[in-house]
Amino acid sequence: MKNHQLILLTTVLFITLFYGETMGLNFGILGIAYALITLFKTPEGNRTRTFLILFVTTVLSSIAFGWYGDFVSFLAVFTSAFLLAFKSKNRDLKSIFVIPVFVVNFITFPYRFFKFDEWLPKRNTSGTLQKLISVILIPAFFIIIFFAVYSAGSEHFSKLFIDFHFEFNFWEFFVLGCLGFFIAFNYWNFKIDHFVFGWNHDLKNDFLNEDKIQKPTYSFLDLDSERKSGVVSLLALNILLLIFIVTFNYEQFIEIPKTPNQLSTETHDRVNAVIISIVMAIGVIMFYFKGSFNFDKNAKSLKFLAKTWMVLNAVLVISAFAKNSEYIISYGLTYKRLGVYAFLILSIIGLILTFLKIQKEKTNAFLFNHMVWYFYGTILVCSFINWGSLATSYNIKNSKGNFEYLRSLNFNDELLYQKFPNEMNMTTDFENLRREQDKPFLSKIIYYQTLK
Repeated sequence: MKNHQLILLTTVLFITLFYGETMGLNFGILGIAYALITLFKTPEGNRTRTFLILFVTTVLSSIAFGWYGDFVSFLAVFTSAFLLAFKSKNRDLKSIFVIPVFVVNFITFPYRFFKFDEWLPKRNTSGTLQKLISVILIPAFFIIIFFAVYSAGSEHFSKLFIDFHFEFNFWEFFVLGCLGFFIAFNYWNFKIDHFVFGWNHDLKNDFLNEDKIQKPTYSFLDLDSERKSGVVSLLALNILLLIFIVTFNYEQFIEIPKTPNQLSTETHDRVNAVIISIVMAIGVIMFYFKGSFNFDKNAKSLKFLAKTWMVLNAVLVISAFAKNSEYIISYGLTYKRLGVYAFLILSIIGLILTFLKIQKEKTNAFLFNHMVWYFYGTILVCSFINWGSLATSYNIKNSKGNFEYLRSLNFNDELLYQKFPNEMNMTTDFENLRREQDKPFLSKIIYYQTLK
């Protein structure tokens, strides 16, 4: 199938799935359809292991959206599908470029749409098809557009057509058509600009031979001075971090306990400080080990201090991890506290990758190329697991949180009906549940259909 045929097909599919429906199972079906068409359309040479993994994750995240229908699963489908499309077109480009490539394509959509010669067939159009396009499709397009404009500008004009007993929501059809076409056009007909291939070279994981030549970074500092600057800086930062770890742990585990609100605020502030500290630490390491210092035989002290700083930062993360666990044991599980775990785990992964960067003499791009996959993996994990039910189950078993708080968590209805049947019957949750279960098939969220 040609691109213009795929655009038309998936636009029609989008309208068919969403017309007269709310978002639910239909979006999951759309994601699976896009994944299957992409699989069959992609040349054998581009069906790499990464591509096939992305195909599977696109299908699984689409199923997750059909089950939960929440924002995280939507983000997982969106990210997976566009990564799949990106890898189907070029197997060698770094995955981090999926963001700038599609942002540029979304912005330049109006310009690229009107370049018909680039995405519509140029020749071999039969006479019948030419008549169909010229006599029916193009006039129908203009009639629909001006009909919408005139209906908005004249009530009497609109009533002339509204009085017909033909149940058709033109505006919904028009908006869905535009949105479906926008998604399909950018998915099947996206363009990778030449500058991306130049950037791809700069984001290599390993240094080239010319990068290993010992030379100063700045004209006002020779190599020895720059090396000494790194040693002094990292030595001072190690001492400073050691003092911070001591005071951080004293405030968290020894100081007189405070009220829950004070403790909550201080815990989040300290975790934020830890995460910012880790990001800055990785930034400093990238500053000193961006080039020839990775291969400098006289930089053993610099490497040792850098690795020591990574280990101390890991101790800091473990301290924050322990405090968050203590906080959960004392006051229960929440989305924010689960989020703290996620950020701390990503911080540890970042530190490990930075340590490996120094140990294995990798480029700074090595960190970005790998971390993008860990962030993507985090989105996938968040979309697959029912965190609301998990938190509710933990809190009920450990007598943490009241009914009103537990009710604010998502996808925990069955647990709440078991534990608080009277309270649930007094709320509007039962009516909301029935409303969800009575939705048309394409608008359904599977999770609600499993509840009795």
